[in-house]
Amino acid sequence: MNNINFSEPNQIENGMVYTEKEIWDQPSLWQKIYDQVLLEKQSIISFLKIAISIENLHIILTGAGTSAFIGLSLTGSYNRNFKRHTTAISTTDMVTHPLDLLNPDVPVLLISFARSGDSPESVAATRIVDQVCAKVFHLIITCDASGALAKYGTNSSKYIFLLPPESNDKGLAMIGSYSGMLLAGLLISRIGEIELLANQVKVLSQYGRQLLDQSYQFRELAEMNFNRVIFLGSGPLFGTATESHLKVQELSDGQIICKKDSFLGFRHGPKAVINKDTLIFLLFSNQPYVILYEADLIESLSDGQKPMYIAGLLEYDPSTIQIDKAFVLSESGSHLDEEFLPVCFIIPAQLIGLYKSLQLGLNPDMPSVSGAISRVVKGVAIYPFNK
Repeated sequence: MNNINFSEPNQIENGMVYTEKEIWDQPSLWQKIYDQVLLEKQSIISFLKIAISIENLHIILTGAGTSAFIGLSLTGSYNRNFKRHTTAISTTDMVTHPLDLLNPDVPVLLISFARSGDSPESVAATRIVDQVCAKVFHLIITCDASGALAKYGTNSSKYIFLLPPESNDKGLAMIGSYSGMLLAGLLISRIGEIELLANQVKVLSQYGRQLLDQSYQFRELAEMNFNRVIFLGSGPLFGTATESHLKVQELSDGQIICKKDSFLGFRHGPKAVINKDTLIFLLFSNQPYVILYEADLIESLSDGQKPMYIAGLLEYDPSTIQIDKAFVLSESGSHLDEEFLPVCFIIPAQLIGLYKSLQLGLNPDMPSVSGAISRVVKGVAIYPFNK
């Protein structure tokens, strides 16, 4: 395998053109997204003002696949900051069972995340919500102005937040599109204090660059002889664990089987999946209360079958964490609000997936040898819904 300059990806390996660069471009992309949200602040506030004034408003965070996982990380932020009931519901669930998930009498702010917006379920879900609910507000966060979702016509109130063009990944795996839409959604949830978040985004980008500077360590991790990976994260980091497990699995073309769970949830049965060929990667909170439970999970791993290796990512290094490898972002203590961590905590899985894909002789831009998965899902029929 060719030697790569880890600090600046500029070589083509196994036919790869896009994925490595898209991983490395994320820290600069995050700053551009912050600047754009700041620029659109008044327009976003004007759009949200009427919706948020409705006391029984239901905020739904939606998307398909990776885009759906964004909502798992953002429900807490929207609940806290808008003080309105917020749930994450995938478009794939909404299309098949809308009446189980929507109340016709409850107004909805539907926040849709989509890289291209061309997945069949993207427009179908927005259309069904318009059909079922009497009052709907559409906030569309997307990377493609030409996508079907961005062009969706509706009589409901609509606002489109379009990310910078470089967020629209060219490779199969969602990389900057995922972290970028996640950050955009987070910043919009705190739009009233956007100016005060400038330093948070600065630290976030710094953390991203630190992780990329350690890419050789993630390559060493990826080239270990494991065939299973388990990602654990709690609270807003559960969404990151979910995206992490998909990222490694799809970049390895399913040759590496991945699981995800919360730290506490993993102890209720899923722990049985551990064997001697398992890598466990832990995504730690920066909240002392939460870390108490996470440290307990580590102790519990000494019971039963031992994994091959345990690695983890922490913002700072509490003495209670004893694992094989800890990636620590700050030597001086916590700097970020916990809800910002998911944006940069996805980088380890992206790097592990990238280097495992190369080790397996795959092209990370197009890892699916059989064509079972594609950049935009194909072949999904959408049938008429009759309320």
